[in-house]
Amino acid sequence: MNKSVQKYFAEDKTIKNISLIIVIGLVFLISAVAYAKKTNPPAQMPEFTQVDPAAWINSKPLSVKDLRGKVILIDVWTYGCWNCYKSFPWLRALEDKFSDQDFQVIGIHSPEFDREKERDNVVKKVEEFMLHHPVMMDNNRAYWRSLHNRYWPAYYIVDKEGNIRDAFIGETHAGDRNAKKIEKLITKLLK
Repeated sequence: MNKSVQKYFAEDKTIKNISLIIVIGLVFLISAVAYAKKTNPPAQMPEFTQVDPAAWINSKPLSVKDLRGKVILIDVWTYGCWNCYKSFPWLRALEDKFSDQDFQVIGIHSPEFDREKERDNVVKKVEEFMLHHPVMMDNNRAYWRSLHNRYWPAYYIVDKEGNIRDAFIGETHAGDRNAKKIEKLITKLLK
C-alpha cells in the first residue's frame, strides 16, 4: 500500500474512534440524566413507616404532623457503613449548632444485612456514636423506598411545611462541600 492510502485509512480510523467516543459519551450522559430523574426524592416528606415503639430509638413513634414547623434533616444510615460513621461527628456538631432553633435530625436506620436488623445492635451503635436524636429502624426499607433512596449515608432536607428541598449523598465532614451546602440551606429555611 502506498503512503497516501495508508494515511487515508489511518485518518479514517481516527475519525471512527473519535465518533465512537462521542457516541459512548452521549449514551453515558443520557443515562446519567435518566438515572438522576429516578433518584429524585418525593416532593413531600413521606410519612414514617414504623409505628411500633420498638422500631424507634430515643423517641416515641413520630409522624410528619409532629414535626411541622421544624426544619428536618433526615439521615439515612446503617451501622455497617463506615461512611456513615465518619459523618456522625459533623452531624452531632450540626445538631449543636442549630440546637436553639426549630431544627430536628431524624435518623433512618435502613439495614443492608440481617444482623443490622437486630434492635440491640442498633441501640449499641446509637449509644456508641452518641446519637441523641430520634432513630427509626427501617428494617423492611419501606421508608428507604418512599424516599427513592439508593445510598448510605443520604441526607434529605425538609422545610417547615414538610417539603423536601434537597438531597445529599455521601460521607460528610465539617467544612466540606456537602456540609457547607447543607448548612447554608438549613440556615435559609430557618429564617
